[in-house]
Amino acid sequence: MDLNEIAVFTRVVQAGSFTAAAKTLGMPKSTVSRKVADLEERLRARLLQRTTRKLSLTDAGRMYFDHGVRIVQELEAAEAAVGSLQARPRGLLRVTVGPNAGWLGDIVAGYLERNPEVQIELLSTGRNVDLVEERFDVGIRAGALADSSLVARKLGSVTWFLVAAPAYLKKRRRPRTPEDLANHDCLLFGAGSPSTTVQLGRGNESVQVAIAARLRVSDFEILGTAALAGLGIALVPAFQCVADVRAQRLERVLRDWAAPAIPVHVVYPTARHLSATVKSFVEHVQQRMTPPPWELGPVP
Repeated sequence: MDLNEIAVFTRVVQAGSFTAAAKTLGMPKSTVSRKVADLEERLRARLLQRTTRKLSLTDAGRMYFDHGVRIVQELEAAEAAVGSLQARPRGLLRVTVGPNAGWLGDIVAGYLERNPEVQIELLSTGRNVDLVEERFDVGIRAGALADSSLVARKLGSVTWFLVAAPAYLKKRRRPRTPEDLANHDCLLFGAGSPSTTVQLGRGNESVQVAIAARLRVSDFEILGTAALAGLGIALVPAFQCVADVRAQRLERVLRDWAAPAIPVHVVYPTARHLSATVKSFVEHVQQRMTPPPWELGPVP
């Protein structure tokens, strides 16, 4: 089946002549005539009676036109719907993000407020989601990206602070060097053995510090709560602790030293024919992440 032949045939009937149809379709009259002839040849039936003055439908042509015009109308409606979808953000947007991404909440809320015709399905998971296979529109990923055909735009980097409650620092001597951490109760993110090695850097310097963590947990909120409770010195991402640091509920220690920053990217399957919804969401996230929310304003 050649949908072009059907479309040309229905337009010829509606226009009343090959010449008028050719003008409407923007193609040579000879092409219009050939497509109708090819359609009749494929169907093995004459659809139009041609005279020097007018065209008329045969019984077979009338039956075929009644069905064909509905097909063309459906196709035109589908194209109009897709065009409308491309014109402004609307419909369902499926987004995947890693765990512990609470910083994204305000960004998503802001996007939905600006785009009332969009619905978002947000999957937070620690597994590697295949955007194409699982039909997600956008992914937000932290860490180094594996080689793939995905389009990636960097949003920034997650910085990490060493923080502790004032009460803990009043009770215990404040560390002066990274090596002093070995003599403190440390609270770390992750899972596995309590004994671990933490990498810290200052300018061109880099040190590896062996630490026996008093608490090791794979949830940033629990880690932050433990730090606020004065249980020890925590190594936490800036977005988790920056509000508490500004409010002086937590204090930074070893301010000159930092753990390696983790890059954050927004990724999507293709840049070609990007829908208005995906495009506007990516642009919104980039705008809100420039700079990242945890870097806004001075940090005590």
